[in-house]
Amino acid sequence: SQQRRIDIRNKHGEKLAGILHETGSTEIVIICHGYRSSKDRIPMVNLAAAFKNEGISTFRFDFAGNGDSEGSFQYGNYRREADDLHAVVHYFFAEKLSVAAIVGHSKGGNVVLLYASRYDDVHTVVNVSGRFDLRRGIEGRLGKDFIGRIKLNGSIDIRNRRGKIEYRVTEECLMDRLTTDMCAACQSIQQNCRVLTIHGSMDEMVPVEDAMEFAKYISNHRLIVIQRADHEYTFHQDELASFVVDFVNKGSEHSLLSGRADEILRSRF
Repeated sequence: SQQRRIDIRNKHGEKLAGILHETGSTEIVIICHGYRSSKDRIPMVNLAAAFKNEGISTFRFDFAGNGDSEGSFQYGNYRREADDLHAVVHYFFAEKLSVAAIVGHSKGGNVVLLYASRYDDVHTVVNVSGRFDLRRGIEGRLGKDFIGRIKLNGSIDIRNRRGKIEYRVTEECLMDRLTTDMCAACQSIQQNCRVLTIHGSMDEMVPVEDAMEFAKYISNHRLIVIQRADHEYTFHQDELASFVVDFVNKGSEHSLLSGRADEILRSRF
């Protein structure tokens, strides 16, 4: 199989940079990174490698304003990232490939679920450590009383440890996040869409309780909690990859055929 970089334009005309791992399969899995992350971070790279071992092509890409893609980084942007994903899915449809699954880690998990709630064209979705309640987890990044401060100043600057401004959060961006309703999104995912949520029991970024919430509101859902795994699956990459690949394989066209062949072989003896 070979790797090559492909740039795909989103609807705003920005180039989204991605790495295509081609195996010659008619199916492709699209892998989405999380918040201020990129296609080159460990979970994304490892998942691509695991699918390659199964003979399934993958595409891991950077959302606009992240990694090697064009555009400026914005806080929030959940729906806009779902639009980026839409551009990517449709690029591969035009290339006559079947998109076997969309897989997202962390914020990417939210993005693939929002995608599924809005479009009915990919029927296997994997949410790895996504956040259910988007009102939570903000104070850790923006500090106390972020609503009052943003109303007063119009924005909040996020600085790194050396005091350099890394990015600016505007009131509009904060409201984008606060008005992204994952509960409503989950309830509008069609019954014919299979969803897997995977979460680590020791996730220090997003509590494992969020995974239980997804299970309550998505109709066709499977939940796997990996014991002692953290948010990045630092010591659990292999388990993560095998659960994801297994779930995607069970839903894909070629596995239905190989499944049947398997039954026939077994019934002969």
